[in-house]
This record gives sequence, structure tokens and C-alpha cells, in this order.
Amino acid sequence: MQPTDPRQLSIQDFTYLLPAGRIAPEPLADRDASRLLVYRGGTITDRRFHELPAELPAGALLVFNNTKVVRARLHLHKPSGGQIELFCLEPVAPHTALEPAMQQTYECVWRCLVGNGKRWKTGPISVAFTGPDGLPAQLEAERAGAESGSALIRFRWQPASLTFAQVLSGAGQLPLPPYLNRQPSAQDDLRYQTVYARHEGAVAAPTAGLHFTEAVMQALQARGLETAQLTLHVGAGTFQPVKADVMDDHLMHAEPISADAGLLRQLLAHPPRPVLAVGTTSLRSLESLYWLGVGLLRDGELPAVLDQWTPYQPEPAPVPAAEALGALLRYLDARGSDAIQASTRLLIAPGYRFRVVQGLITNFHQPESTLLLLVAALLGPDWRRVYDHALSHDYRFLSYGDSSLLLP
Repeated sequence: MQPTDPRQLSIQDFTYLLPAGRIAPEPLADRDASRLLVYRGGTITDRRFHELPAELPAGALLVFNNTKVVRARLHLHKPSGGQIELFCLEPVAPHTALEPAMQQTYECVWRCLVGNGKRWKTGPISVAFTGPDGLPAQLEAERAGAESGSALIRFRWQPASLTFAQVLSGAGQLPLPPYLNRQPSAQDDLRYQTVYARHEGAVAAPTAGLHFTEAVMQALQARGLETAQLTLHVGAGTFQPVKADVMDDHLMHAEPISADAGLLRQLLAHPPRPVLAVGTTSLRSLESLYWLGVGLLRDGELPAVLDQWTPYQPEPAPVPAAEALGALLRYLDARGSDAIQASTRLLIAPGYRFRVVQGLITNFHQPESTLLLLVAALLGPDWRRVYDHALSHDYRFLSYGDSSLLLP
């Protein structure tokens, strides 16, 4: 029997055997040709993704994460010719927020993972690339400090007028998930982005959205289903394995989220409609908005970072979702701001009570992952039925795999 406090959960209770051959190495030729497992109130049926609109509850609001994956993996060379790999994780200076950092010119400092780091102690490394105007460009990097498990890297480039987004676009590679164990191809440049990707900053795709096509989006509209967007820039921590014996000892990675006033108004619209998250990142963002609103009501200020255990603290009296979201909307109106900006470490695990979301569209996740914990929080013990069905019916798993619609 599982403990009721998620902090005492053992990740080893959330595992299953995933044969390597079930991990999809490449996307299908057509995005919406993937399979769709539908779980509705305990019943499982098999569909194709292009049939999704007909499977959704009437009047549902679908919320998408419109982050865009950046080419965050760089290969630079020492003067001697040795290659050093840098994986850009997050900006440090002169900006810590992703979107202004991507528009920075001339130089910047990022926290990075370093491959072959023992071969590079000091001195510059560099790589030549082609700029957006077709002219030669150069990127140089030097160590600027160290942090636990990562390094601070100072980047400079010529022409200095290029933005860092343009530098990454020209010099970098897409950071495919490590379990694909291959180099990115030209196909990945298109297919490892959603068709609605807008704001650059993610180092991993919100993969539930990879199945959507313009035709599916139009079918949603034709059925009278509403859509909305928010932004959570997916960090490398999404692949961070859980190594702790119990979840209380696992530190969730922080990811920046942004949600505008229009989304808040859609969530508050009457009569209430089912809210479905497209992907675990959208779900975590929507539930984080609730807890940010609770923090605002109780403390009089918006939390800068939502702690992973906030939902599991004793509550004097539960705050209705409309009150929490309404507080965020009033906060924006009072400041003349366009969007809520914060970071979240929210961990959703069995024992969590959902405040905003009633359903989820998602791919099939790795064993012993926090993403699998989230699915288990939504479905309860039936998560095993869903995964057993997917395994026994030849579904494809992980980022380029098949999809599921989960309506508990």
C-alpha cells in the first residue's frame, strides 16, 4: 500500500520493464498517424491521433505549451584541434531570464554541461559557423567559473550584432533526448518542434504536442473546442533520474513559466469547462498557477519560485481554484502587466489533489521518472493497466512514440 505522503514514496514502486525496441528512434512520416490510447473512467480503447477531437469532452479547453526548442548543444574546438561539447542549460549574465538572454548580443554567460571537460582546463575554444545573412561568423567560449555538476561559460561572438538565439541557430545542434542515442538529422529540425512552437528557450520538446497538425487543430475548432497557450521552457532536468531512496530526498529542477491574462480569463470563464493539459509541462504549469495564486493570497506577494512540496503542506482552508486564479488576474491588472512570470519546482505525485486540470494528453514515459509519478497521481493504480496495455499492444514509447488521452 502506497504512503499517503508523497515525500515517503519510493520511485522503485513506479517502474516497469521497457524493452529498448519499444523506444521510438524516429518520428512517423505523419505526425497525426501515431496511435492514441484513450483511457476514460477506467475503460481503455485504441485509436489514431487524428481521431483525438472526436474523443474529447464537449466544450473542453485544451492548453498547449508553446515553448520552442533551441539548438543548445555546441561542439567547439581547442587550438590543438580537440573537440569540446557544451550543453547550454540556463543563462547567468547579463540576464537570468531566458527570453532576454536569447536576444543578448556580443557576449553572455551560461551554465553549461561540459563534455570532455578534463581535456579543457583553460584558454578559449571556438567554432566557425554561418550567420543568418550567409556570412562567416565565429563563436568563442572560455571558462568563467564552476558549479556543482556544471560550469559557467562565457561566450563571445562575431559579428557582435548577432543575438545569442542566432548564434545557437547557426552553431548549435538540437539536444535530442539521450535515450535516442543518435545525432540529430535534418528531419529532427522540423519534427522535434511542435507546429505551434513560438518562444525560444527549451532544451527538450514538450513531446505530447509533437502529434498535433494543422488539420487536427482545425478539427478541434470545428467541434467547438477551445484552445489556449502558455509557456514553460523545458529544462534538461526533465531527464534527471531519481536516485533518492524516497522522494523527500529528490530535488526537482526549476523551470520558468509564463501565462498571460487571456489564459487566466479562459480558465475563469463560466460555465466551467473541462480543462485538458497537452503534455505534462502544461499540466505542471496550470497546477503551478493555482499554487502561485494561493501564495499571493496568503502572503501578499507572488512567489518567485514555487517549491516542490507546497501542495503537501497542511492547509488551514482549501482555496477554490477561481479565487487563486482570480488573484493572479487582479495582480496583473493592478500592475498593468501582461503575464505571470515565475519558476516552478512543483512535483506532482500520488497524494496530489488536482485543482485546475481534469485530463491529460501525453506520451508514454520512462520507468522511475517524475513524469510517471505525475501520471500515477492522475490515474491512481490504473497507471499500470494503461502501461501494460500499451506494452502488450505494441505502442511506441517516449519522445517520438505514441500518445494517450487520459480522462480519469
